[in-house]
Amino acid sequence: MKKNCVKLITILLTISIIMSLTGCSSKKSTDSFTKIKERGYVTVGLDDTFAPMGFKDSTGNIVGFDVDLAKEVFKRIGLQVKFQSIDWSMKETELSSGNIDMIWNGYTITPERQEKVSFTKPYLANRQIIITLADSKINSKADLKGKKVSTQSGSSSLDAINKDSEFAASLSGGEPILFDNYNEAFMDMEAKRSDALVADEILVRYYLKERGAEKYKILSDNFGTEEYGVGLRKTDTKLLSKINEALDGMKKDGTSSKISVKWFGEDIVK
Repeated sequence: MKKNCVKLITILLTISIIMSLTGCSSKKSTDSFTKIKERGYVTVGLDDTFAPMGFKDSTGNIVGFDVDLAKEVFKRIGLQVKFQSIDWSMKETELSSGNIDMIWNGYTITPERQEKVSFTKPYLANRQIIITLADSKINSKADLKGKKVSTQSGSSSLDAINKDSEFAASLSGGEPILFDNYNEAFMDMEAKRSDALVADEILVRYYLKERGAEKYKILSDNFGTEEYGVGLRKTDTKLLSKINEALDGMKKDGTSSKISVKWFGEDIVK
C-alpha cells in the first residue's frame, strides 16, 4: 500500500511539473498585442541609411516612405510608433530578442526569412539591380567576371548574388565585397575601389536622383523581381492581422498612393 502511494505521488508530481512547464511555454509564445496596447506604442526596427524607405534627414530625423506608411498604419490601429535604428545584419535577432516589435524598412520577402518571421501582405515590388559608373566598360553580368562587386551585409541583394553561385564565384575573390550600408558601397565604387554594386532598384533610383543620374549606369541584367513586406514574430498573429487591415484600408482610400507620390513621384504601391 505504501509503495502504491509513493508511486501515485511520483506520478502526480511529474504531471504537475509537465503542466507547469507547458504553462511557461504558453506564456512565452503568447501574442504580444495586449502588452503592446497597454504600453501604447510599437517599436519598428530599421536601417537608418536606407533611403528613401527609412533614413535620417539633414536634421537627424528619421524620415522616408516606410516611415510615413508605418505612422499612418499605427495611427489607424491606435498606437504610437517609435523607430529604432539597428544593425541590419542582426535584424532577425533584434526581433526575436524583443528589442523591436517588427522589421519595416524595404524588407524583402524570401523563403529563408519566412522561416524566421511572419510577413504581412506584400505592399511594394522591387528588383535587385546592378549599377556601375557611367564611364565603366561593364555592360552585362558577364563583364563582371574577375571584377570587384559590392553590396550591403545581411541584405536581400547579398542573398540574390549568393543564389547565383556561378556569378558569385566568378567575382574577384570569389565573393562580393560587403559594407554595413549602401552609402559606403556607393562611395567605394565612386572612388573606383570597386567596379559595381548590387542594390534595391528603389534605393538606387533615389540615389541617382540625389547624386546625379548622369554619373551612373544601370545594367539591363538584374537578379529578378521581389516584394517588400513587414516582418513580425511568428507569435504576433493579431498584430499582423491589424497591420494587414490598415494597409488594405490605406490602399482603398488612396492614402498609400499619396505617400507613394510624395516619395517616388508616382503610385507604385501593390
